Amino acid sequence: MFQKRMNKKIAEYQNELMSKHYDEVENIYRQMRGWKHDYHNHLQAIKAYVASGKTDELLGFCDRLEQDLQSVDTVVKTGNIMLDAILNSKMSLAKQRKIEINAKAAVPDKLQITDVDLCVLIGNLLDNAMEACAKTQESDDWEFERPFIRVYIGMKGYHLYICVTNSVYGEVRKNGSRFISTKDNPTHGFGLMRIDKVCEKYGGYCKRNSEPGVFSTEILLPVKEK
Repeated sequence: MFQKRMNKKIAEYQNELMSKHYDEVENIYRQMRGWKHDYHNHLQAIKAYVASGKTDELLGFCDRLEQDLQSVDTVVKTGNIMLDAILNSKMSLAKQRKIEINAKAAVPDKLQITDVDLCVLIGNLLDNAMEACAKTQESDDWEFERPFIRVYIGMKGYHLYICVTNSVYGEVRKNGSRFISTKDNPTHGFGLMRIDKVCEKYGGYCKRNSEPGVFSTEILLPVKEK
């Protein structure tokens, strides 16, 4: 009973975070659409500066346009607003923590998995990856220059393929054939369980691999038939 209540509370908290990220990215997209609408006016202004030979003013105007565009740009655009939200949020957080992160992602319009479950899946994968990277930063004998995370999301046949690879320090703990969390908190291993449960819910496949200094998770999820 206690476990059921705890799972419900954590799920509600994660759904609230998804809603917050969705609102943030939707606002970014609105800004980008507004900038596109003004594009014609910007071109007319540039032509006017060129025609009048006002080079300094033209350069200043271009600098302001560049700053304006950078303020609404996002790192990854997958085609799915909620997935964009969680990916860009986590990537921004990783960079703040001095983690080298690269992502390549694209998803089809129609998926069997809901947006919320997809974001819960990606959110937990990246949270686990960032925690592993944090442990490498705490060690004195980490062999690489910077901890890293690599994300790839795309289609493999009729399945959505998700792969997250990250640096890891020391030996990854296992219980039999299953990897277990190293978190020291009341929700010990909950992220791993959430990932497994989402995969199971949609008849997907999850494989975890550990090599010296590197840990990876590969997931295959069936895509809704046309």
